[in-house]
Amino acid sequence: MSHKQTFHVFIILLYIPPLLYFLYSITTMLPQHFLTLFFFLLLSCNTLTSTSLQSLEKQETFDFVRPIDRKLLSLNKKEKLSHFRFYWHDILSGKNPTAITIVPPPLKLNTTTYFGSVNMFDDPLTIGPQLSSKLVGKAQGFYASASQDDFGFLMAMNFAFIEGKYNGSTITILGRNSGINKAREMPIIGGSGLFRFARGYAKATTHWFDLKTGDAIVEYNVYVFHY
Repeated sequence: MSHKQTFHVFIILLYIPPLLYFLYSITTMLPQHFLTLFFFLLLSCNTLTSTSLQSLEKQETFDFVRPIDRKLLSLNKKEKLSHFRFYWHDILSGKNPTAITIVPPPLKLNTTTYFGSVNMFDDPLTIGPQLSSKLVGKAQGFYASASQDDFGFLMAMNFAFIEGKYNGSTITILGRNSGINKAREMPIIGGSGLFRFARGYAKATTHWFDLKTGDAIVEYNVYVFHY
């Protein structure tokens, strides 16, 4: 039984005893007085029920969504803009690739863009272009070929940092990555940890690409507003 149904039953039970007493006591009254009291009682019951139901609905709505103080989420701090620069290593070759194809392109499609294919990756993020340089985090997500006419990928990934105070915090990227362009931009749609309520964009620039293996090193410049 819902809250509203329970409330209706309660209201009915509440008014039954007074109503019975009222009917008993008015048997000796004049008809005119009887009608007056009857309609007055009926109007009172309807008004009280409507008011109580409105209060109950407001309470249920408050339980679902309610305004809160920005300070509770540390949003009273001044928003700042940070610039991060690192290199993304997408390795498909060798014994320990960091990116693998989980959905190959459909064979029935005559396309040169690998339309429909999906790659999942867990790519190292380093300070410099060399894979041996300092590791600052991982890029974890997938890219899917979403264009039949050119190399346009749907890119969804988290930059999961392990460096300094940003250890455990993430920045989330979701956008179009046009592989044929040397530089491309993708929006930041959020984050976690120190990047809660993050917004901004990431600029990706191809540093190196191997046509034979598909391995790539991409420089990322990330501009992010956060608290």
